[in-house]
Amino acid sequence: MKLDELQKLAQMVPHQQGPQLQEWLHEQLISMGLNPNNLYQELEMTSRYVDTHRDTSHANAQLQLHSHTFFELLYCASNCGVEYLVGSERYRLQQGDIVFMPPGVSHRPLLPENMASPYIRYVLWISMDFMKWYTDLTPEADTPNKVPAAFLLRTSGTPFEYLGEMFLSGVKEAEAKTDGWQAAVIGNTIQLLTQLRRAAKGRAAHALKAEQPELLDRITTYVEGHYAQPIVIADLAKQFFVSSSTISHVFKQKLGVSFYRYVTQRRLIAAKTLIEKGQRLEAVANQTGFSDYSSFFRSFKQEYGISPRQYRKLQE
Repeated sequence: MKLDELQKLAQMVPHQQGPQLQEWLHEQLISMGLNPNNLYQELEMTSRYVDTHRDTSHANAQLQLHSHTFFELLYCASNCGVEYLVGSERYRLQQGDIVFMPPGVSHRPLLPENMASPYIRYVLWISMDFMKWYTDLTPEADTPNKVPAAFLLRTSGTPFEYLGEMFLSGVKEAEAKTDGWQAAVIGNTIQLLTQLRRAAKGRAAHALKAEQPELLDRITTYVEGHYAQPIVIADLAKQFFVSSSTISHVFKQKLGVSFYRYVTQRRLIAAKTLIEKGQRLEAVANQTGFSDYSSFFRSFKQEYGISPRQYRKLQE
């Protein structure tokens, strides 16, 4: 589903807000044959270049581990105690924090159970083609022909606090859709990327430090490095000197999914990246830890609603 299609769906019920709107959208997406829990995995860009919007999640929202085929930038616009998992690193966000994620990087927010206020963020999606064009314009960049790595910046209390206004400016243009708004969003994005690069390079903004590793972090780090191999929870329990039930409880409490579901999600994200690179589907299954192609096919179809072959055709 493209972003503008979801926005039109939400506008059909302007009298509903917050959790009530989310519940209504949940029911509508199910009726359309889509998996609401994997909505962020299934969303596609509307523009060939740049999309931007504001997004709000409440305490009962179920946001799963996912990745994208485009670049994603998030500006955290609220203080709600949300944590963010990027790969195997976990960060505690506050208002003014910026998260930059390249295509193929697994990520998801970790929402507190008793979240007093909603998790509000301004979201910017940038296509691979647009990012290549931008880096070609900036030959002084460190890695003009290389995909930038994921990074997180804290702008609060720094000279770059104004970046939040730049994110919001693009969102307002996309919401108002007045004459020339697409060009305004693209121009704003070019300026924003330039200021972000200066902030990251000059260290005037502070790079976020990952939280002190807990059991969850140690296990997700292990999964990141071993998802292509067989992973058995009993073996991990011995390695980390805990019980299997402790691991299961931590994943259910922190991520809202079982341990094996998390492992499958991480393998499927890696599989998507390999499919996009043109790998044979049978080889993809072998390289991402599935016992055979049938198991890979069932997991992919269940998670994304389409087969691996259909996903390849969509990318082509």
